[in-house]
Amino acid sequence: MLLKGYLTVKKVAKQLGLSEYRVRELIREKQVRATKIGQWKVKPEDLKEFIRARTNK
Repeated sequence: MLLKGYLTVKKVAKQLGLSEYRVRELIREKQVRATKIGQWKVKPEDLKEFIRARTNK
């Protein structure tokens, strides 16, 4: 199945400790890459990239 492995907004919100509304805002602001197939779906590697880009070095 093509969508296997994609994360829902709910799962992303839980992992980041944010609300689902805030995750959708981040998607709209193009800070988190996502694909809309019925609902927004996020690839795990795109979530890792979002987290990496916001990590202090």
